[in-house]
Amino acid sequence: MSRLDDVRFSVLDLAPVRDDGTAAQALNSSLALARHVEGLGFERFWVAEHHNMDGIASSATAVLIGHLAGGTSRIRVGAGGVMLPNHSPLVVAEQFGTLDALYPGRIDLGLGRAPGADPFTARALRRDRLGSADDFPSDVEELQVLLGPRQPNQGVIAMPGMDSGVVLWLLGSSLFSAQLAAQKGLPYAFASHFAPRYMHDAIRIYRENFTPSETLQQPYVMLGVPLIAADSDARAEYLATTAYQRVLALLRGQSLVLRPPVESMQGRWLPHEQEAVGSFLGMALVGGPGKVRGQLEVLLEQTGVDELIFTSDLYEPGDRHRAFEILAGLR
Repeated sequence: MSRLDDVRFSVLDLAPVRDDGTAAQALNSSLALARHVEGLGFERFWVAEHHNMDGIASSATAVLIGHLAGGTSRIRVGAGGVMLPNHSPLVVAEQFGTLDALYPGRIDLGLGRAPGADPFTARALRRDRLGSADDFPSDVEELQVLLGPRQPNQGVIAMPGMDSGVVLWLLGSSLFSAQLAAQKGLPYAFASHFAPRYMHDAIRIYRENFTPSETLQQPYVMLGVPLIAADSDARAEYLATTAYQRVLALLRGQSLVLRPPVESMQGRWLPHEQEAVGSFLGMALVGGPGKVRGQLEVLLEQTGVDELIFTSDLYEPGDRHRAFEILAGLR
């Protein structure tokens, strides 16, 4: 039996805004995609918190999750993730406790250690107190208490939130969260969709140090993977230029709106920029069905992960839908 038959597939969406589009259109496209992959049997649909970026409409992550959960019926919906340094753990517990009360058994809360924003934006998010990545372990612990059963003499409760069914995940692009997830016995998601460098080390550290918990008895690893699948290799290479342009804009500090694909990237980047974009997208699956299947089988053989969560920065919503149809058809 191929590993493709038992690995779970999920989607990570940033509600991308097109160069000719609006935030409303991006949010509607996200819901349409969530419904589409739910019909294809995908496990979960996550959105990520980013701020001060004109090409990403998922900044109010909990609000968007409520919209997505309300517009679907089965698929798990969650954050991949909430950047905990930006928020009070109590507010996060109340937001996701509310979501769990409305959509029981369907809400995931992935937690990130990085602010996900520049210092000026971080200050705007928490004017009275700047969170720090150094606070992350204690903030996670506080959040676990707020989402757990009420304790004797507990002075602060989250309502909704207390004793909820929200599933906590730790997210990471380095080794720190791998160690913390292992210590706490939580599921772990590695951001290989933009930072593949430490992927193998992070998986190894997590598995070797995993401590069973009430949440999880065995280690559970999910990897983020960029997906650009089309009906032919040539078509996929063409569509991939949208993703290349977006990463190039990120590296240059330019607008992140989605730009239409181009026939060639020649003349659009310098050699060192091409190399940097290639490194950023080092785990990307680009090709027609046969090529993507081969890439997937190699990845699963090398990592043995439990789940893959795919990003797909394609310009046309129809091309994104088709990419996930191709992926689902590989099983």
